[in-house]
Formats: sequence, C-alpha cells, structure tokens
Amino acid sequence: MRAIVKYDYQDRSVEIKDIDKPAIGPDQVLIKVAAVGVCGSDIHMWRNHQSWKIKIPVVLGHEFCGVVAEVGDDVKSFAVGERVAVETAAYVCGECIFCRTGNYNLCPERLGYGNLIDGSMTEYVVARPQILHRLPDSIPFEHAALIEPICVANRTILEVSNVKPGDIVVIQGAGAIGIFSMLMAKISGAGTIIVTGTDIDSKRLAIARDLGAHYTVNIQQEDPVALIKTLGDGYGAHLVVDCTGVSAALKQSIELVRPLGQITKVGWGPQPMNFSLDPLVQKAARIQTSFSHTYATWERSIAMLAAGLIPLDFMQGCVYEMESWETAFSEMESGNNIKSVIKMGV
Repeated sequence: MRAIVKYDYQDRSVEIKDIDKPAIGPDQVLIKVAAVGVCGSDIHMWRNHQSWKIKIPVVLGHEFCGVVAEVGDDVKSFAVGERVAVETAAYVCGECIFCRTGNYNLCPERLGYGNLIDGSMTEYVVARPQILHRLPDSIPFEHAALIEPICVANRTILEVSNVKPGDIVVIQGAGAIGIFSMLMAKISGAGTIIVTGTDIDSKRLAIARDLGAHYTVNIQQEDPVALIKTLGDGYGAHLVVDCTGVSAALKQSIELVRPLGQITKVGWGPQPMNFSLDPLVQKAARIQTSFSHTYATWERSIAMLAAGLIPLDFMQGCVYEMESWETAFSEMESGNNIKSVIKMGV
C-alpha cells in the first residue's frame, strides 16, 4: 500500500512510498483511512525542523478518520463498516497513574501516530478500539479529519482555561489551533476576542474576522499591547492563549494579560525564553499549559461539530488527493490554508 513517508533527516525528505499493509492483533482494529488533516508538525517534519524525537523512516499523519475494515477476535465494541475518527495516542501503557485516572494523554510511555509510530497518511492503520469514536453521518470525512485540532482547542479553552461571559480573550496565532481556540472562546461567551498573527497570516486573519474575531492584529505592523489598553477597563486580557510556540509570543502574552489574569500555552517551540517571568509574578497572573486531549474531549467535540457550532466553510478548496500532498503541505506553509486535508480514497 502507498504511504507518505519521511525517510531521512533532511529538508523535504518526504515522498510517497510502498509499504506493507499492517496486520492486526486480537485486541486491535484495522482502519481504512478516508481523510487526514495536515498538522503544523507534519510541515516541521517535512522541512526537518521538528523539535521532538521521531523514528526514521516514519509514515506522517495523526489527524484522521476512516472506516473500520477489520476487527480482532477480542474486539466487541466496533463492527466492520462503521465510520470513525481516531485519537492520536496510538499506544499508552494502561498501568501508570495517568492512564488509570483517565489522563492517558500524559502517559510517560505514550506513543503518538506519525512520529514514533507510523501514522495515517496511508491506506490502512492499526488502532486500539479505546481511541475510536463513531461519526454521525452528518459529518463528512473531510470535516472529521479536523476533529483532532478541534479537540486541542476544546481542551485548551473549555477544560484548562477559565473563560467567563464578557471576558477579553487574546488568541496568539491564526493557524488551525488558533482559529479553533477563537471559536471555543466565542462559544464560551467571551465578550471581546483578539487574534494576532504576522505578515504570512493575512488571509488567515481575514478568516478569523469572518468567523467572529472582534479585532485582528498583524504584530509586524501593529502593537497588540497598545490595542489591549484601549479595551474594557484597560487593564488587559482576562485570558491570553499562546498557539504559536514562539518564545517572543509568550513574552508578549505577559504584557497583554491583566493582573490576576491567565495565560494558557498550547503551542510548541524549541527556542529558549531568554526573558524574565518577574512581570508575570508581579501581576499575580496564572500560567498553565494544555497538551493533547482525552476521550471525553473527543466526544464533546464531535457533538459540537454535529450541532453546527463549529463552522468549517473556510475549508473549501483545501482538500487534496494523495498525489498532491506536497501542494497541501505548501499551501499551509505559505499561509494560504488554515488547514489542508488529504483524501485517502474511501
């Protein structure tokens, strides 16, 4: 079967290759992949800019959905032909305190698809039934491939942060996590939402405005700190969400947040901080992080998507065939697409 494979530690060392079709064990399920979302991490691996451990070669992709093609003898909860979305935690130990308390996203032995285990940019993937979620017929596969980043934003805003009606919320970054975090803040009742980006994000910032952002700021042309001082009582944002992973963004979030406010960091980045946290301490503000998601997050996100609470019209023109994977990657890297989706053939 065909797969999009990173085969070396070099820039653009990714191509379509033939690999063996996997076999399942008695407690596993075989998924025929229908669609895969391209994550920023896939772009980093394509350009060999990743800041995390990976195996080589590795099939890329971890945001996916499909149809159950085969079930192991011990699997009773799913049947062949069911439409499913699949979580990213390909393996967890099941024995540590985090697994036993439902926080398996934090399992020290966790292995995610597309970096240490072959991912979903291929025809068939083996999965644990514990990470499968049934899809309503109303959700097309092209939209179901976006459930994973929706879950990241859901957990960041609804589970980790504390948004109250009327709050001022700043979303740093206009990629998929930023846009979905903005929508979650809107659903939570935020009174004023500001989305920041850079020159490359001009199209994405326009989409953010269309989706309900009250202000968008290109930080290479405007100062968001000056803007935040003109809003509300002038003390700053109740919540700042760093979806960029850039250290300079975290530094700026400390300037943007109000005393007793909160900063939630979800973006990854390898850069050292090289700045003091003393101004954050002086504000007695809270900083927290959000990582991945759990089963309940997925079920809630699917329900929200089925209910029409998460508009996805901006995805028109962003779906590609497998042979056009490099275009899908390039359109995201250039800022033309918030998210690209690759169809795998179901």
